[in-house]
Amino acid sequence: MQTAAPSPSPSSPLPCSAPPPRTPPRIALPSPRRRDLLLLPAALALPLAPPAAPASARGLFRMPPPRLANRYFLVRAGESVYEGQGLLRTNPVAKTSVDSGLSPAGLRQAARAALELKRLGACEDDCWIWPSITQRAYQAAEIIAAANGINRSHIVPEYSFLDARGLGAFEGKSLDALPEVYASDNISPDMKPPPISDGTPNESVADVFVRVTQLMSILETQYSGETVVIVSPDSDNLSILQAGLIGLDLRRHNSLFFQPGEVRPVDPTSIPEYKQPASTVFKCTNPPSCK
Repeated sequence: MQTAAPSPSPSSPLPCSAPPPRTPPRIALPSPRRRDLLLLPAALALPLAPPAAPASARGLFRMPPPRLANRYFLVRAGESVYEGQGLLRTNPVAKTSVDSGLSPAGLRQAARAALELKRLGACEDDCWIWPSITQRAYQAAEIIAAANGINRSHIVPEYSFLDARGLGAFEGKSLDALPEVYASDNISPDMKPPPISDGTPNESVADVFVRVTQLMSILETQYSGETVVIVSPDSDNLSILQAGLIGLDLRRHNSLFFQPGEVRPVDPTSIPEYKQPASTVFKCTNPPSCK
């Protein structure tokens, strides 16, 4: 006969169960994309890239330059209609007018300039032509392109850096007044022509020097190993630019005067680190910036 199991005494404590273990909170991690997983072996196999070389600062152009990245030809456009009448016109408002275009004599001078560039082999292996948008300069650029077989897409109009030097109160006066302007230039590159109220700028040599230096900075940054033909409507842009390139005292830029239609290659061998003016009258310790 079976006997019942003794029941626990009412005074004995009931057995209690152990508390369940605490589960740490789950942190949701972003699941890798399939593309990342496919690229991971290739990324692990790549060698570490060497540190990047410092960027070249060719755009920081100074005068005279230690070197030039391109070959340059400086061209003054032929005579304008205004110049054929013996008048100075430098107000940029009139730079695209018909009278700022080439005169009959100016057309012949531009044609001779184009043939001279061809004789010099300037555009044998193609070239870029940078004219001012002044009417006579752009017309000369088109003549140069046609004579040298250059596509019109290689004519790059310059809208401000190659404007004719603003001569202020000399606007509308005779070309015979230019020696008076250059007499002031010989004293200081900071001397400006007298102002005028018709909006014509009155630019010093130093003002023009800033413009042409900015132009060279653009060209030396944009091109490398190219030939660039710079076409200016007047002489001062080119004579001041050439003075800066060869380290000549800017006060003497008019000694490098360009005749209408004149072509002048920039000779790299003439560009020194620094060049003291040969004159005993002008003294300058840091050409071309001389005061």
